[in-house]
Parts: sequence; structure tokens; C-alpha cells
Amino acid sequence: MPRPRLFWQDELEIIDRTMRAISGISDPEEIVDAYWTGISDLVSIDHFVAVSRRHTELPEYHITRSSRFTESFNPWTQRDQLPKLSGGILGEIVYEGRPRVIDNLPELLSHDDPARFYLEGFQSLVALPQYDGGEALNITMMLLPPGEEIDHAIIPTMHWQNSLFGRGTQNLVLRNQLSGLLGALDRELQVVGAIQRSLLPSELPVIRGFKLAAHYETSARAGGDYYDFFPLTDGRWGIFIGDVSGHGTPAAVLMAITHAIAHAQPGTHTPPAALLRYLNHQLSTAYTREGTFVTAFYAVLDPERRILTYSRAGHNPPRLARGEAVIPLNGIGSLPLGIEDGQTYDEATIELASGDLLLLFTDGVVEATAPESGPHSGAQFGTRRLDDILLATRGCEPERCLESIRQALTEYTENAPPVDDQTLIAMRCC
Repeated sequence: MPRPRLFWQDELEIIDRTMRAISGISDPEEIVDAYWTGISDLVSIDHFVAVSRRHTELPEYHITRSSRFTESFNPWTQRDQLPKLSGGILGEIVYEGRPRVIDNLPELLSHDDPARFYLEGFQSLVALPQYDGGEALNITMMLLPPGEEIDHAIIPTMHWQNSLFGRGTQNLVLRNQLSGLLGALDRELQVVGAIQRSLLPSELPVIRGFKLAAHYETSARAGGDYYDFFPLTDGRWGIFIGDVSGHGTPAAVLMAITHAIAHAQPGTHTPPAALLRYLNHQLSTAYTREGTFVTAFYAVLDPERRILTYSRAGHNPPRLARGEAVIPLNGIGSLPLGIEDGQTYDEATIELASGDLLLLFTDGVVEATAPESGPHSGAQFGTRRLDDILLATRGCEPERCLESIRQALTEYTENAPPVDDQTLIAMRCC
């Protein structure tokens, strides 16, 4: 006899309890167990078999679940341990790929059917497919012994519920797989970031008559900003800051290449234009592709004479706080590195004075954007705010200057993570 239907209020309570339970589960196998435990309160499902043709070829299939299993298997992690069969009634059903109701199962079950162990002793079978990309890759079957019946009127609703549940479960499997892949990728990016940071100066140089401070922050695990110091002859120092176009791992790779080139050939670090020409030639002929480039500012400091000679390749002009004014070092400039081989780079010279505060930075600083909903309504941080901080801290230690800039950026962006790499180098002439 068919099992009598429950009152709709009771069915709603069972379904709500089941949905609430599975909403907090992330393991697909646990969700399946919780789902069928709940559904069994609506429909008596004492006997069942589930088959899958995922990752198999006609006429093969796996038995993924059965009430006659003596051991439980997780079909997502233990597929190689699942029974693998070929042909027979179950093979016909799974490759037919549509709902099916069989009420005369004993008449159709042959003695040599490969799935006889799972089907023998039952009178009826209700097969409900679960579709993936329009194909019935998985089918769940309820098995009814002689004397038991199911209300055929509820089978369409069961098919609807079963299909939606199967789709949701498969999405959860894919989400978990994606989460695992993203975790592995993130660990790789952490390694890339660590390697990249190892290319930066481990400590700032000691330059007589000058004090230095630096800050480096990437918008991702790895970034494309680069700064460096090169000890030169006669106590001079080369000071380099660069910014690779783009973000993340591709930018980090080109940053590492730029670092390697800059350190590969001694004697190219002075005068400043010579290093930029050398870098530009190497990058444009062998490494930059599809619009990638590197902006750079390179200066040679003669601390004894307090002379700074510099050259610029598309990079933000450094800002020099002197007295009550800020002087941008923007008198010269050429294309970024890696765009056009043979590009020439001009040089300029400035004499530094006691109390001068020079700031080198990448565009992630001045292009930091305020939230649209905030008082600045998506505007960029800009150089004016940078200049105000330089003037306010020109008599302080360089570290204090950078701390003030970072604090201002945090307040301006309302503590949002940077969307571009940010590098700062402050140098104060004593």
C-alpha cells in the first residue's frame, strides 16, 4: 500500500528542518546523508541504489551508493574503490538518461545481470536522473519490495527536488575544488612574493650626510614596484625606483628581470642616462610584450658635493621639500623602459642643501582612490596632499615622513587595501 501523504504543515516542517541542516554543511557527502535522512521522513526510502557514468565510457558505470553496501564510500574521494559494472538494467537506465518507473522489475532482471546483487528481491524501481550540462551523469533509484508502493503523483515533485539538490551538490563540489586550487595558488604566490622581496635591499645604505627611509607594500601577494641602491666609486650612490605596468605575478616577474638586468653588467650605473638606456635596450628587445613597460627614476648622489644627477623614464617626478616650497624634479623625462629600443634619456642636476627632504614614490601612492561614498567621492590622493605632508615633516626624520604619508593614505582610503603597489623612499640632507 502507498504510504499516506502527510499534512502540508508537517511536510513543510520536515523540508525546512532539512534545508536548515544542510545549509551549514560544506562536505558534499555529509550533505547527501543529511538530505536523504530528511527526505526519508517524507517518503519511505529504505532501499536504494545510485549510479554514475561520470568519468566512464559506454556501457560502464559506477555504483556510488546502495542500501546493500556493507561499507560506505565517498564517491568524490574514493571513486577508485566503487564497484564498476557494465551493461544490464542499470546500464540501460543510466545511459538512457531520463526518469523511469519500473513496476515489474523481476520480469526484466536476468540471472546474469551484472547488478543483480543490488536489484534482486525488489518489485519496483523509480529512477530519477541528476543532470549536468544537459546529461544525466548520475541517477538515484528507489527500490520497493513486493507489497510496497509509492504514490506516483509525487514522483514529478521528487524529480524536481532531486535534480535541484544534485545541481547544488555538484556546485558545492566545484566550489570546494576551486577553493583548494585557489589555496594552492595563493601559497605559490606567497613564495613568489617572498622571492620578490628578497630582491629588494635587505637594509638601507649608510650615506654620510644623509638619512634614508623606505616603505614597500604590494597590492597582491607579489607586485611590480622595485627600488635599489648601487654603491659606486668615490663614495657615490645610485638610487633607483621603478614600477612595472600591471599588478600581481606578471609584474613581479618583470620586476625580477629588471633587477637581474640592473645587476648584470657593472659599469652601466653611471651616468644615470646610461643605466636607463641599457635597461631599455634589454627590456624592449627581449622581455616586454603586449604593451608592458617599466617606469623608472634613477639618480646618482655625490654626498660629498651634495649633487644629485638624475634621469627619468616615464616615472612620477620625485618631490623635493625645501624651505616653504616643494620642487618637483620634472624638468626632464622620456618614455618608460621597454617601449622603444634606442630611446634617449636626458639628465639633470640639482644641488641639495641642509634640511632638504627628497621623496621618491610610485604612482600607487598618488593614485590611491577615496571611496565613492566618502567625502572625497572617488578622487585620487594626488600630489597636493603629498606636498602638504612633506612640508609638515621636512624637519623630521625620514621615517616620520613616511609614517605620516601612510597614515594619511589609510585615512583617505578609509583603510581599504591598496589597489596598486606603493613604494616610498625618503632622503633627508643633514
